[in-house]
Amino acid sequence: MASSSSSSPAQEKHDVFLSFRGEDTRFGFTSNLFHALRGKSIQAYMDDQELESGHEISPQLMKAIQESKICIIVLSQNFASSTWCLNELVHILECKGNENVIPIFYNIDPCIVRKQSKSYAEAFAEHEQRFKDKPEEVKQWRAALTKLANMCGYDSKNFRDEHELVKKIAEYILLKLPMYQLTNYGDLIGIEEPFKEIESLLSIGKMDVRNIGIWGMGGIGKTTLASLVFQRFSSSHFDAYCFLEDIPEEADNTNHLRKRLFL
Repeated sequence: MASSSSSSPAQEKHDVFLSFRGEDTRFGFTSNLFHALRGKSIQAYMDDQELESGHEISPQLMKAIQESKICIIVLSQNFASSTWCLNELVHILECKGNENVIPIFYNIDPCIVRKQSKSYAEAFAEHEQRFKDKPEEVKQWRAALTKLANMCGYDSKNFRDEHELVKKIAEYILLKLPMYQLTNYGDLIGIEEPFKEIESLLSIGKMDVRNIGIWGMGGIGKTTLASLVFQRFSSSHFDAYCFLEDIPEEADNTNHLRKRLFL
């Protein structure tokens, strides 16, 4: 984690920190994104204050940013009018640098953010009048927006609807989290090849139904293999999922299996 501070990095308690202009997106897009992330067991932090108060961001939010793996900034029409949001953005970039910062251009052209034109130009005209004695701070805000606009992110106009955008972001975030990146098989010798074979059989992304069986004698790792496949793909590609183990031992008790399935 890049930081301008010489102190050791804070312990990461949150997967995602959401930065946004409350009046623009709190009860719409950002709320939908927050619940989509939570629905995939991603620990997202969203400030519960409905209005940004004052000029400086609170110590609580600064701490939450430092303790988050990924920061998402939702850039909206009036984002630049909030000095709270701008200071929050500066702090995010100081903590994360170019790593794990994702801009979302929600109903705003990235070029407007990059050049601070149109609504952003109006906002900065007011800032320059209000903070005449702090020109370096205003300059810092402009530089932060320009830097953010040049990062890879998501532009809402490239998606058919908001649901598709939210889903795409949630899936991307899930795959960036270390707990879902299956690149190290530990002590499981010889499992990589069958894992990749099952992955190809799943044909992730196709709109159809698949039943895939793993056959073999007892004790060779069928359940382990199935568990790894489940861990890798369930949350990131499916809206509903369940992993039932030891079914033969419970086959005579269908009610118990039904309860396990629908818990």
